[in-house]
Amino acid sequence: MSNDELLEMARDLNGRGEPYALVTVVRAIAPTSAYLGAQAIVLPDGTLHGWIGGGCAKSVVISAAQSAIENGEPKLVRISNDRIYPEEDVEHYTMSCASNGSIELFIQPYSARSALCVLGSTPAADEARFLAERLRIRLTETPGDAPVVLVATQGQGDEEALEAALRSPANHVLMIASRRKTEKLRAVMRMRGIDESRLARLQAPAGPDAGAKTPGEIALVAIVGVLALLRGRSQGPANAGKVRQVAAESSGQAGDQPDTRIAPGAAAAEGKFINPVCGMAVSIANPMHIEQYEGVSYYFCCDGCRTTFQKDPAKYAAIHHARMGGVPA
Repeated sequence: MSNDELLEMARDLNGRGEPYALVTVVRAIAPTSAYLGAQAIVLPDGTLHGWIGGGCAKSVVISAAQSAIENGEPKLVRISNDRIYPEEDVEHYTMSCASNGSIELFIQPYSARSALCVLGSTPAADEARFLAERLRIRLTETPGDAPVVLVATQGQGDEEALEAALRSPANHVLMIASRRKTEKLRAVMRMRGIDESRLARLQAPAGPDAGAKTPGEIALVAIVGVLALLRGRSQGPANAGKVRQVAAESSGQAGDQPDTRIAPGAAAAEGKFINPVCGMAVSIANPMHIEQYEGVSYYFCCDGCRTTFQKDPAKYAAIHHARMGGVPA
């Protein structure tokens, strides 16, 4: 197949959302049948279309390409017997052909692991889609078709979009929002029946704090967060571990620890109280604030949570009792 035919095949595969890897020879040292610029497409089942050298390299390339498709990460592969100092970003394999030539190949995977769903019709959402396409991140229309969902609604249907993302099988949900707004949305999601294990997938702000202001800057920061997740460089929100701990404590599933739940309004045995506003575990010995409501003490981690509770204590008391498996007195 010619390179033009391969590129046409790649477009068809992209259109159908089918995974594959595009392999390109970036260096060839004679004697070898591979040549600079030679390309091939490798499918998940190991089928190879195109030409990247003889049988000595084929099996190595197929195996490396399948690994790249599975992991969703590009890689540079060297097949050579030359004594070259190992490089961190290069996978080295021995050349088994008697010709003893050397080739280097760049493998670019296109797979479901590298897909993104952007929710929203805002300028930042449009910029995020543009940047994703430039980075060859496959875009999907629905949250259920991607491992990462970026909520970029920015006040236009936030709750509906976030709920759809959290109810989807996506591994990570990023949201372009401030921490304060996110905590309010977390409370709304709990009221809508989203459990803590799903909320643990939410990361907001969506990327590193870079002082972004314009839609383009905001989208760029968010896509950095997306790329980190797609490349396995991040474990999600900084407080994900704490949120998971909260969920485990609430359900009595904290590893091998016994069920430490007690009557509604009392703290867990380890001296923690679950803040009903943001879901964080607050130390009873050293809380920021304490509020009394209907004979129950509520412990808070910040001014914002306390103020939110004071505006509607019945609402958050109901959340607390539901989490603790009890009913209001």
